[in-house]
Amino acid sequence: MDQQEIIARLKKGDQGVFSEIVERCQEMVFNTALSILRQDEDAEDITQEVFVTLYERLDDFREESQLSTWLYRITIHKALDLDKKKKRARNGGLLKRIFMIGEQDEPVHFNHPGILLDKKENAAALFKALDRLPEKQRIVFMLQKMEGLGNKDIAEIMKTSLTAVESLQLRAKKKLKEILRNTYDNIDHL
Repeated sequence: MDQQEIIARLKKGDQGVFSEIVERCQEMVFNTALSILRQDEDAEDITQEVFVTLYERLDDFREESQLSTWLYRITIHKALDLDKKKKRARNGGLLKRIFMIGEQDEPVHFNHPGILLDKKENAAALFKALDRLPEKQRIVFMLQKMEGLGNKDIAEIMKTSLTAVESLQLRAKKKLKEILRNTYDNIDHL
């Protein structure tokens, strides 16, 4: 069954096709959300929201891209929104920041399925460094390195040019090397 047929059946309310899409794409959506949020519960919530959004906004899908591309966009958007909301709540207002000067950053806790147990400490340092990247650089790096997507797919997901994606990747790698230089002796494998 091709994408047009799947979309047509989804728009007619075919629950079997919808269940199949959820089954097929659930792990991709969860892992993408987890890469951004690093909290299982938050990633699970976003995964549910993404599929609710898919169901509710299916008429908005113009079929100019793949359904998976649209799901990536929705996932990234929702995960970033939640991440920003949590950071605002954690950081509080100006007075809170003034009176809490000197407190250590909250440690990074996460359990990403793609990270082996013995690599968790290194991954924690990487995720903390990723948090210091500008949003677009962080998303490009995450989609390439953690989701294994190619530049063309990333450009389509982010609605930007291939050249822009390549530039964001180079800047992200350079910035990460600077951030991690004090932590690791040899980081040229990024």
